[in-house]
Amino acid sequence: MARRFTNQEIAEIFEHIADMLEIQGEIPYKVMAYRRAAENIAALGRDIYDLWQEGALRTIPGVGEAIEEKIDQLLRTGRLELYERLKAEIPSGLLEMRQIPDMGPKRIKTVWEKLGITTVEELEQAARAGKLRDLPGFGAKLESKILAGIEAVRRRKIAGRVPLGAAWPLAQEILRALHEVPGVQRLAAAGSFRRMKETIGDLDFLVAAEDPEAVMERFTTLPIVETVLLKGSTKSSVRLRNGLQADLRVIEAARWGTALQYFTGSQQHNIQLREHALRRGYSLSEYALTRVESGEELLCATEEEVYERLGLAYIPPELREGRGEIEAALEGRLPRLVTIEDLQGDLQVHSTWSDGQASIRDMARAAKAKGYRYMLLTDHSQSLGVARGLTPERLREQRREVESVNAELGDGFRILHGAEVEIRADGRLDYPDEVLASLDLVVASVHTGLRQDRERVTARFLAAIHHPHVHIIAHPTGRLLGEREGADADWEAILRAAAETGTLLEINANPARLDLPDALARRALELGGYLVISTDAHSPGELDLIHFGVAVARRAWATPDRIANTWPLERLLRWAHEKPGRVRRRS
Repeated sequence: MARRFTNQEIAEIFEHIADMLEIQGEIPYKVMAYRRAAENIAALGRDIYDLWQEGALRTIPGVGEAIEEKIDQLLRTGRLELYERLKAEIPSGLLEMRQIPDMGPKRIKTVWEKLGITTVEELEQAARAGKLRDLPGFGAKLESKILAGIEAVRRRKIAGRVPLGAAWPLAQEILRALHEVPGVQRLAAAGSFRRMKETIGDLDFLVAAEDPEAVMERFTTLPIVETVLLKGSTKSSVRLRNGLQADLRVIEAARWGTALQYFTGSQQHNIQLREHALRRGYSLSEYALTRVESGEELLCATEEEVYERLGLAYIPPELREGRGEIEAALEGRLPRLVTIEDLQGDLQVHSTWSDGQASIRDMARAAKAKGYRYMLLTDHSQSLGVARGLTPERLREQRREVESVNAELGDGFRILHGAEVEIRADGRLDYPDEVLASLDLVVASVHTGLRQDRERVTARFLAAIHHPHVHIIAHPTGRLLGEREGADADWEAILRAAAETGTLLEINANPARLDLPDALARRALELGGYLVISTDAHSPGELDLIHFGVAVARRAWATPDRIANTWPLERLLRWAHEKPGRVRRRS
């Protein structure tokens, strides 16, 4: 019988195929096809085996005939010939180098071919010996950055945390399986996962059930479990195939509220909450609130009861980090956090005109089906050749298609015509002003040169922010969680400039990015700035990633009025029209 793979494992195989093909110099479109398929498989809300058995693999965005055949081969036989061949041709250590900032496929190929380097250790030795600086496209400065990148990767490994996006499908699979066990009364994920932190140390689950043994048996025998670390009547721990630990605890339904609160809050939040409870004459544990004087237990079946008994407004899980939320709850200052339902549109969406996987019409229909009132089309600008960026001529052609589809969709929904415009290395934008002025909204971003020195990369962002035709800065730090550090820039200066000019900063909801990070997003709001939450969707299915971005905004204490894509279309367009004049008056 062929081994059963998890969605995440299959996604990793296709991601590795993309990396190896890129190292070999394969054409960008083929590489991108595998990478996009990997992203969408990882983000699936269902077990890929169910789609396979239904003959519905092609409903996964980015999965066409060729990739469907490869998934079928993998699931039927437990092996994929292309993957095995590439592994035989490409040393495994080269793939590890992909985690190092500044070590893209071309540079990996260069060190492999020119110096015979096949491991991170050999790369580090060569860098310390000054052997990289004379290679084409390297230099002494890059050599130093590579050494710093290796150290950064090591720190991440020591921390032992995985990106939220990698943990998400595993947690959903576990929750679905446990929900199916007869007699389950309450079920929830807790810990940093419930707080929606960008990285997860382990997964914690709580359950109240009539038959705890049946729940534990189901949990410890899941296909994604590699090793059972502990199996008991009230707690079990397992190691999943991706190395993540998952713990399950059985809780009495009557004590659910205190248990869920305890296992959700960060250490600092829980310490502060216990101190607050003592000041009110209670001790607080995972089991109950207890009156200090009498020893009487007060059981709380809900978290709301816990906070209410302590004289506090309910604190949403995303805020439970010990960053002033208890004081705010005590004083009635907790914000009404933004929700998915508040959003009226998505302000970064791509189509097949550049590197998207679906037509403008299909992307618009999917956005409209989500209940949105508008969608900003933001295909890439001309200098980003790998993404088939649009020349001004093609942009004008695209405008005609946008108008046609808008007429077809009728009232109640509108495609806004925009572009994701590259901020060049010298700070200039990729289109002339007359082209930018013709667009409804302009999104500016940096994809190359992220490793420039602090002053230069900061200057690039500031130039774009002060440009009269730039409305949004996309995925500002440029980070890729677990793979690439963000740009080293003066973020305080950038956030201040954005607030002063009214330029919107994006929270990119793609779980590989989650950028702006929550700390910078909160600081942006403190300075008076405004944000947008966008998916950067390249296929209809990726529009569903929006909840990751909403979680980041909630962790940043964002209210709906400070998120521009909660605004009605008329207000958004009025703001976009006024912004250029407002910037000129400030300059």
